[in-house]
Amino acid sequence: MSILAHLIVIVMVSQTAEEKKPNCVACHTKVTPGIVSDWKQSAHADSGVACMVCHGDEHTSPKNVDKVRIPTPETCADCHEEQVEQFKEGKHALAWAAMKAMPTAHWQPMTLMDGMKGCGGCHKIGLKTDEEIKALKKDGAGFGVASCDACHTRHLFTAEEARQPQACRTCHMGFDHPQWEMYSSSKHGVRNALKQIGTLPKSTVAPTCQNCHLPGGTHANKTAWGFLAVRLPMPEDKQWAADRATILQSLGVLDPDGKPTARLELVKSADLARLTEKDWKQQRHQMVKICKRCHSRNFAKAELAKGDEIIKQADHVMAKAIRIVAGLYEDGTLPKPEHYTHPFPDALTFHDAPTVIEQKLFVMFFEHRMRAFQGTFHMNPDYAFWYGWSAMQRDLTEIKELAEEMRHRRAARDGT
Repeated sequence: MSILAHLIVIVMVSQTAEEKKPNCVACHTKVTPGIVSDWKQSAHADSGVACMVCHGDEHTSPKNVDKVRIPTPETCADCHEEQVEQFKEGKHALAWAAMKAMPTAHWQPMTLMDGMKGCGGCHKIGLKTDEEIKALKKDGAGFGVASCDACHTRHLFTAEEARQPQACRTCHMGFDHPQWEMYSSSKHGVRNALKQIGTLPKSTVAPTCQNCHLPGGTHANKTAWGFLAVRLPMPEDKQWAADRATILQSLGVLDPDGKPTARLELVKSADLARLTEKDWKQQRHQMVKICKRCHSRNFAKAELAKGDEIIKQADHVMAKAIRIVAGLYEDGTLPKPEHYTHPFPDALTFHDAPTVIEQKLFVMFFEHRMRAFQGTFHMNPDYAFWYGWSAMQRDLTEIKELAEEMRHRRAARDGT
């Protein structure tokens, strides 16, 4: 075969292969025009990253929609390896595992969990095992496995969007972690809002969530105290050590003798707490460095120390309440649920706690204690005091009265 003939064959084969490629844009402009519009405005489109790069080329018509590939973080890692590796080192990557680790997660309607209309709607940012991805695909359409699109929403996937504090708002708000509400009404958030609308100049120093928790664009976010604001080793202060031990026992990570339980492994695997002094100091030093961009070191260390102190004070109030409920178990006033493996109320049962007083304890821990210390660290006085500390004091008063009433009812019933 001549060289000319050989070239003609190559061209013909190439043309045939090109003709067989699915025309994603032409079809989806009619079917899902919003997706196409976003993609056309994206850096992916500018760089020639076509649909097939992320979704594969097996889906070619309405008849084989099941062949479309739903991206995972590994898909993104083909081009964004550094960012995905950073993400895997941060706590966002453990969000799915943390949700699954909760003892009553399997009691919830699956629509809210694996269906991602409740807890799973935010915790889907976490990495999933191959088995979990297969299960999601089997039970539904297999969406919610990409992780990256929780912040870089599809199909724009813009870094600029993910840099705005509003990008964090969907998940970091509400009952147990109202960071958006606290940040947006703090002086940090107010200055940023005024900067966004042009009231303050673009050069104004106005910290965002990302400036403090994802500095320099890193995707490996962590905090010194972790989500639950408990840590090891125990403090030197004897009262605080006793109070924290009570809280850890209520969380089920220490047994009645103060020894680690199997649940501690779950806390470790979900990175819910700093378990060594070195880990805690590493995160604290990192935050001081961030604060120093706008404040003096002395100011930063003093403000962060106030957050530590409010955790100490909140722990004392919280421990009192836990011991009151534990006392009801001990004297038989309140039957201890069969699935509780220790003589303390289980803080991780959430709204599944079986009685009003145990429900009150859950709200005290996950709503009001959270607001007390998170409000302090986020520079929001109203949340720290009224929605946090003050609410905890009212909770303790109610728990004391409820315990008294329960004992009176029991005495009347037993004729004692």
